[in-house]
Formats: sequence, C-alpha cells, structure tokens
Amino acid sequence: MSIQYTKLFLLLSEKNISKTELQKRIGMSSTTMAKLSKNENVSIKIIDDICKTLNCQPGDIIEMSNTTDNLLLNLLREEKGMKLKGGLYHQTQVKLAYNSNRIEGSRLSEDQTRYIYETNTIATEKEETASIDDIIEAINHFQCFDYMLDIADQKLSEDIIKEFHKILKNNTSDSRKEWFYVGDYKKKPNMIGDQKTVAPSKVKGEMAKLLINYNQISKITFEDIIEFHYNFESIHPFQDGNGRVGRMIIFKECLKNGIDPFIIDEQHKLFYYRGLKEFSEERGYLIDTCYSAQDRYKELLEYFTKE
Repeated sequence: MSIQYTKLFLLLSEKNISKTELQKRIGMSSTTMAKLSKNENVSIKIIDDICKTLNCQPGDIIEMSNTTDNLLLNLLREEKGMKLKGGLYHQTQVKLAYNSNRIEGSRLSEDQTRYIYETNTIATEKEETASIDDIIEAINHFQCFDYMLDIADQKLSEDIIKEFHKILKNNTSDSRKEWFYVGDYKKKPNMIGDQKTVAPSKVKGEMAKLLINYNQISKITFEDIIEFHYNFESIHPFQDGNGRVGRMIIFKECLKNGIDPFIIDEQHKLFYYRGLKEFSEERGYLIDTCYSAQDRYKELLEYFTKE
C-alpha cells in the first residue's frame, strides 16, 4: 500500500494555484513539496495545513494505492524535483518536445529546443528567424510533460486530456482566435490529410465511449495503448494539437502501466503517419513502428540506469 498525492496536484491545477504559491501560503519547504511530488509521506500537520488552505478534506488530496512502485516514473519525478541537468528527465524533456513538435511542423532544431529548455532563451544563426509559436509550443511542451508526470499514475480522464491541450496550446496564436477553444473540443470540422474525422457535435460522446472502453481493460498492454492512440487521433477531438496531446497520452499511459515508454522521432514520422492511416486494415505497421521507437528509448533507459 502506498500513498498518492495526484489528487492534490489536480486540485491545485483546478484552482490555478502553483506549487510555489502553495508553499508560500503554508510556509512549506521545498523539501516537503518534493516529497509530495514523489508520493512520499509528510506530516499530518502539512496535510491539515493544505486542507485548510484549499478548503478541502484529506480525501480530496490523498488516495492510497495498492500498485507496486513504478521505478521509471519515480526516477523521472525525482530528477524533475532535483532539477537535475543532463539526466534521463532532462534528455526526455528535450527529445519528446523536439520530436513531437517537429512532427507537427515546428522548424526548431533539436539543439534550439535543448537551448530553450536549458537557458530559457533561443539561439539562431545570423539572419535566421524563429517562429514565436514554435518557441511557445516548445516551452508549453516542457510544462505539459511536468504536469503529466504529476498525474501519470491516475486513471486517464477527459479532464486530464483537456488539460494537456490547454497547456500545450496556451498563449499560441491559435489561442487568440475566437473560434479556437483552448482546453476544449473543436467547434469546427477538421480532417487528417484527406480523411474525415468525427463531427464536432459527436466528439464528446465518442470520447466518453473511448475512455469507458479503455478504462474497463483490466490489464492494459502496449497494444491497447496504441489502439487507444489510433482511436483518439481518428476522433481528432481538438481543433489543432491532437497529435501532441495523443503522444503525451501515450507516454503517460506507458508510465502508468509499467510499460517502457517511447518517442516517435521526426525521422520516422512518415512510418508513423502510414501506420495511423492503415491501422484499421493493418494494425502491425503502426505497432511495429512504435515497438521500434520503444527500442530506441530503451537504449536511453539502459544508459541512465546501468550500474
């Protein structure tokens, strides 16, 4: 039996309260906040102070889990809390943000993405320009990955998926369009290439069915996660940003279910696109592409976890 504080971080997100603000309100140390982030025990007084500050009950911020420790998730959370440079968390942040955004058309290089992550500035060659949206979406991706780690062991829900979209698209030029709803489902029809997607009026119902069917699976496998991804992308619930949200869901669900995660890299995007397009007739192409990506991420895991 282990303690989980995922409810706390969801409640903070709902109330738009940052971890730093919560620390200041109750005089909590950074060490204690790090323990909460890593689902470690803290004093009853801390729990009581948090409940008084957020006007809630302990059950609103704590839950007990029978699941065994997730070593990879714990490692990523630990390195995140330490702000460790050059480790697995650091490398994953850069590679996932670069490749997921690049697949969707970002012109930032991996070195530029790394520079943004490490220095919060952008480096360009002489007379080269960088899209403001590309920069914002890189920063948003870093923030979304951190949020994902906080709630990775929670059951996938509509609220989590919408929060992914909200974080990823916040402050982009799309967010300033009246008809674009950041953190909510699309209001206008869209397509994937020449393929039709689910009509806006039917998205909520289709997403509800997808989540119910998925969460009823007693033991989720690698192939279940890939099938969910295909179905999610076929619905294409958001006006834009569906690919980035979908790939963040994949990483989360792999971590939650004790499956080695993976990053679809930009070099293999055509294989990935083909796999999605042909999945209803030939599942193996997308699944094999994802297994190949998993093998590449395993090499990174082995480097950082070897004795």
